Amino acid sequence: MKEDIKIGLIGFGAMGKVHSYAVSNLKYFYSPLPFRATLCGVCTTSPERSEEIAQLYGFDAAYKNAEEIIARDDIDVIDICTPNLFHYSVLRSAILAGKSIYCEKPLCLTYAEAKEIAALAKEHNTICNVAFNNRHIAPILRAKEIISKGDIGRILSFSCEYLHNSALDANKPAGWKQRREICGGGALVDLGAHCIDLVYFLCGRFDSVSGRSQIAFPTRVGADGKEWQTNADEAFYMHCRMRSGACGTISVSKIAAGTNDDLNIVIRGDKGALSFSLMQPNYLRYYDGRVKTPTLGGYSGFTDIECVGRYPAPAGGFPSPKSASSWLRGHVQSIYDFLYSVHTEAKTQPDFSDGAYVQAVIEAGYLSDTERKSVDISEIDKEL
Repeated sequence: MKEDIKIGLIGFGAMGKVHSYAVSNLKYFYSPLPFRATLCGVCTTSPERSEEIAQLYGFDAAYKNAEEIIARDDIDVIDICTPNLFHYSVLRSAILAGKSIYCEKPLCLTYAEAKEIAALAKEHNTICNVAFNNRHIAPILRAKEIISKGDIGRILSFSCEYLHNSALDANKPAGWKQRREICGGGALVDLGAHCIDLVYFLCGRFDSVSGRSQIAFPTRVGADGKEWQTNADEAFYMHCRMRSGACGTISVSKIAAGTNDDLNIVIRGDKGALSFSLMQPNYLRYYDGRVKTPTLGGYSGFTDIECVGRYPAPAGGFPSPKSASSWLRGHVQSIYDFLYSVHTEAKTQPDFSDGAYVQAVIEAGYLSDTERKSVDISEIDKEL
């Protein structure tokens, strides 16, 4: 078992802060914490910025580039929080250097790159996870348990949506996540990856998808303040058929007025149903269709299950199992699960094969949109 885990962080935007927070605070959420995790090195877009981050957030050292961190013999884990364009080269270098790897989603810019990285990680027996943090929110973990027990029966249908309002203002300078050449796509890549992973996690493998993209503002202000032609989807709508026969929809948008970070999923089976909203992260709604409805209703209908901070040991003591949970708590659990796998040298999911699978579904969605037809992906898992 590895007792001391030293981490090198590459990239320090919003997600770099989230990952750093999670690592730095593991000892409060998990008691006893079975390993020690240390933020040893950081590299950002400039040496000056790296030095500033290192001093402000307590990293041991700042580096000029990713290669310098990866070359450190004493660093065990490479945590990748760069824009998507740079994932592939860093992933490849880190795998070949024998590091364990935690990578922000999506795994790569394209499915071809992701498939290659997943194969390389398997060849080198790499301990690796993709940061699909929403899998690790307590109500989603409870939903998985309920589905696995058969309490909603055979899944018949689902809907999953992730809605933002971040691209409604065409005069707001476009960020890198709105640029196809850096992000790999638009809303389907950035938000859709989470929806696809949740459906995959809870409902199984995909059989086919049919998708349509939307660009509401073809001309907007670019990153340089000048007029810019939008080149990535601002919203995407997809119909999915699963291997099990279940059918459903995935809708993602950055042009949804009245939303903030609205991730919603509903799953309906032949015995019951589940419903979860990220804006109400403490509860999973469960409907037991086996309960007979008396004249005045009795106890039929949806029940709000109090998931709050109830995570399995060694979690749960801080701040309290009864305390309200949050989006950030899912990231903490996600990083804990990954570092525990590094500690025990026992692999866990979602790994790079899962990341590549999600990327295959994304690419199928874009292909469907381009060719205006349903795209079969039932054979994709044989490639991974």
